[in-house]
Amino acid sequence: MARKETFQFHIQMKAKDLWKFSMYHSNKGYLGVFNVLFTLASLYLLVTKWSDTGTAYRLMLLVCAMMFTVWQPGILFLKALKQAGNDRLKAAMDMAFDKKGFTVSQGDQSMEVTWDQVTRVARIPGIYILYMSSIRAYLLPDQILGDEKETFAEFLREVLPKERLKRV
Repeated sequence: MARKETFQFHIQMKAKDLWKFSMYHSNKGYLGVFNVLFTLASLYLLVTKWSDTGTAYRLMLLVCAMMFTVWQPGILFLKALKQAGNDRLKAAMDMAFDKKGFTVSQGDQSMEVTWDQVTRVARIPGIYILYMSSIRAYLLPDQILGDEKETFAEFLREVLPKERLKRV
């Protein structure tokens, strides 16, 4: 079977995709470990000290337990909704990939990116993230990739060194 050497995707960014990206960044590494430990400690204290404490202490523990499980995801989703409403993100984007790099087109603007400019490609559930820097990235949701998801992953493994790929 011949390998595919070019890919073209029409991307319409959705709030859900932006939210997944935000959740990934706000809960990765040591920060994610801290969030889990903090939540578990809050729940433990809430359950074990329930009968020994007053209403104010119970409320404080409940707030602590919900901080990273309810409020943070909710706030990030509201932020993603606002971003998805931004005119730049509302407009569809076309991306064309080949062995040299990829071209990003939106409206009458176009930009070419070589694979040397891609610092890292990460795979999180439902999304490929192509990083140009620590604050600039392109998102490729799975629904955009469709049946070409695995073929595209093989393509990325071929054009990028292994140290720049994370879970791809």
